[in-house]
Amino acid sequence: MKGKEMVCIVCPLGCRISVLKEKSDYTVDGNKCPRGKEYGVKELTNPTRVLTTTVRIKNGLLNRLPVKTKEAIPKDKVFECMRVIDTMEIKTPVSVGDVIVKDILSTGVDVVASRSM
Repeated sequence: MKGKEMVCIVCPLGCRISVLKEKSDYTVDGNKCPRGKEYGVKELTNPTRVLTTTVRIKNGLLNRLPVKTKEAIPKDKVFECMRVIDTMEIKTPVSVGDVIVKDILSTGVDVVASRSM
């Protein structure tokens, strides 16, 4: 039996949940909504996060452009993605939603601009 205590971050309630694994079945306690159960199981089996950061930009109003992953990426690839983005410098003009990095680290997820500049 394997278990973990955590705070659910899916909604503003912040439920304290406990997730227990027995063989191939998961039991989640403490969640006040069904999304908490899904989050708890996913956090134990394949944790993911949306990465938000900035990238250097030339000829822009500011020195850095806010960017984010279009979808969640595996949590264990976050720092590696940051290293890739940190080496980049892009040029203006850029519009919200423009793809800055296509399929970062073969995750199937694009990094997109969060602001126009």
